[in-house]
Amino acid sequence: MALVRWSRYFLPTWKEDPAEADLPSHRLMLRAGLIRPLAAGIYTYLPFGWRALRKVEAIVREEMDGIGGAELHMPVVHPAELWAETGRLSDFGPQLVRFQDRSGREMVLGPTHEEVVTDLARREIQSWRQLPLMLYQIQTKFRDEPRSRGGLVRVREFTMKDAYSFHEDAADLDRYYPEVHGAYLRIFRRCGLAVVPVEADPGLMGGLGSHEFMLPHDEGEDTFVSCAGCGYTANREGAAARKEPGPAEEPLPLEEVATPGTASIAEVARFLGIPTSRTAKAVFYRAGERTVFVVIRGDLEVNEAKLARAVGTPDLVPATEEEIAALGAVPGYASPIGIRRDGVVVVADDSVAGARNLVAGANREGFHLRNVNLGRDFRADLVADVALARDGDPCARCGGTLRLRRGIELGHIFKLGTKYSAALGATFLDREGRARPIVMGCYGIGIGRLLAAILEAHHDEGGIVWPVSVAPFHVLVAVLGPGEELQDLGGKLAEGLARSGLDVLLDDRERTAGEKFHDAKLVGIPVLVVVGPRSLRRGEVDLERRGDGLKASVPAAPDAVVGGVRELLRADGA
Repeated sequence: MALVRWSRYFLPTWKEDPAEADLPSHRLMLRAGLIRPLAAGIYTYLPFGWRALRKVEAIVREEMDGIGGAELHMPVVHPAELWAETGRLSDFGPQLVRFQDRSGREMVLGPTHEEVVTDLARREIQSWRQLPLMLYQIQTKFRDEPRSRGGLVRVREFTMKDAYSFHEDAADLDRYYPEVHGAYLRIFRRCGLAVVPVEADPGLMGGLGSHEFMLPHDEGEDTFVSCAGCGYTANREGAAARKEPGPAEEPLPLEEVATPGTASIAEVARFLGIPTSRTAKAVFYRAGERTVFVVIRGDLEVNEAKLARAVGTPDLVPATEEEIAALGAVPGYASPIGIRRDGVVVVADDSVAGARNLVAGANREGFHLRNVNLGRDFRADLVADVALARDGDPCARCGGTLRLRRGIELGHIFKLGTKYSAALGATFLDREGRARPIVMGCYGIGIGRLLAAILEAHHDEGGIVWPVSVAPFHVLVAVLGPGEELQDLGGKLAEGLARSGLDVLLDDRERTAGEKFHDAKLVGIPVLVVVGPRSLRRGEVDLERRGDGLKASVPAAPDAVVGGVRELLRADGA
């Protein structure tokens, strides 16, 4: 294994926290010399950080190989026409970086590789005898994120493990999908992370279903719901909550009432002395050339991810007041009754379908309508669950209480079905000789984000506390003093540790003992071997485990030090 001398190693450390870093992992990656910024969301991995990243990659490779994956490497630059075939050239939005090569051919920087791997499959897979198949890579991606934050948690250029499986039918994908799910849990466990698998919305990837793997974290960008009653967990973007039906009433006659100065749901409900759950809220979006008019119960909010999936477009933006008025609706007093429907998609949340005699706008400023009922007074082009789940809502499965938690998404797996194979013509001949589209699955892990999550979960006030499985080095040998005897002993002990199969960093720098102890805590290597004049007078060296501060002294001989270090590493999970 490796033996590296710090005096000849590029490991710059900082004493102070950088002002631009908001998450602990970002601060520690900068201070402990793992990364340095080049531009917004673009980082250089320094040698110490690159060693850790390679340890993480090794775990991922072992688990992917263990479920039959075969590693390949696909280009980061893709022909734009390949993306046009699936429709994602326009759908992906400004995150997709487009450019022309010297011949004027339009190209893109790959934010993901579904198109490329499906193109490979349509060229190479002809028969059911070649299925199932799983291919994966660990490759650079680029997405022009509008806001990068948290160091490696949200970046523009990143390293991802993306895997793709190919099957004869949905049943075979259903059989294989849990194998990937299990491999992901093992990857995160081996990296020292207690993740929560949650049901997720497939989003732009499309497909038949998906799961995300969340690390609970108070400053995470994602929110998920969980039910202690039945174990239901889901990303908030796709989470379903039970909506209690309104009172069982007969539809009453439509009635216009004056409601001056009541442009919000709360004001209307207060003015009329009713709960907001007895009102119907109007929310407007633009989706390309169409207007999407959502009618939802007044106490609920629209979940834009659910809505985008329901209407089949990723490109939803709030409509302007001018666009709302062009429909014949009045902002603040809008109603689905009497609007111009040309180019308008009316979506009713299922909460409205289960309610009677709601209060809605009258499309006249200062007036609302009582006793509005779906079906009698207006029709919807689509009835669907497009509501945002809330903390305390009843669970849709068991009626228990949903709780919201924040988290960092570390992995996402999808049942793609035939979304990409059908679009790109990737077919195979089945057992009866018929041509059918290949059924696909897709499975991603952000490697850099995973490294950041490890630091979020494993640090203290002194610095990083590496899990042994991903530590850049297993042992740090710190020589406290310039004397030839100390330096020779430190080198001999470090060589013995490396010969035993451990990765060793020898701190032979001309620094004070205080500086070396400070840096030892900061860089967080699992076991520290201290070679100092005080212990040497006793014929010993001191050992300290970074995780819990456990100390021990052993004879200053290579075999004894190797045994003592290995015992501490075993107890720490190695």
